Amino acid sequence: METQANKSPHTLFWIAGIAVTVFSAVGIAAIMGWIPTSTSSPSAVIAKQSTAPAKSTASANTASEQARAQARAQAREQARARCAECGVVESVREIDTKGEGSGIGAVGGAVVGGVLGHQIGSGRGQDVATVVGAVGGAVAGHEIEKRVKSSKSYEITVRFEDGSSRVINEANAPSWRTGDRVKVINGVIQSNA
Repeated sequence: METQANKSPHTLFWIAGIAVTVFSAVGIAAIMGWIPTSTSSPSAVIAKQSTAPAKSTASANTASEQARAQARAQAREQARARCAECGVVESVREIDTKGEGSGIGAVGGAVVGGVLGHQIGSGRGQDVATVVGAVGGAVAGHEIEKRVKSSKSYEITVRFEDGSSRVINEANAPSWRTGDRVKVINGVIQSNA
């Protein structure tokens, strides 16, 4: 009995192996973004037509340029119509909101002011200084409490592509600047770059 150990694999196996390898390499390149994607749009069709060898006169060239310009304008209009939530940041404003006093600051300030006022003078002057210190401390303590409880918020005005605008409030300092292209989805600003 003879063995066929030295015989090479069938040619069909070689072709199938090479095809699978090439197909896998192309798939990986497409997923990684190394190969540009193919999309159909009017401007792409016109661009392909204009890159074909031209045997026409200058008037035909200007006509094809006009057709390309119209196709680009139509593509921009279609993109605008498709993105109702797209827009541009028009302004970012910082809003300071004063806190409300609960009375604790006023009471604490009155106590501290009264103690400090009591140390001034003697007799009737000491009593007057204590009262003035308590009243002044209460007013100062109330203002200090309101400032401590104050907060900052941010108003971001977005002008949408349809001409309308919307103000979105955020508690934290936004990273958006005037002129940034954004999308507003469910009241949240996202990049549209």
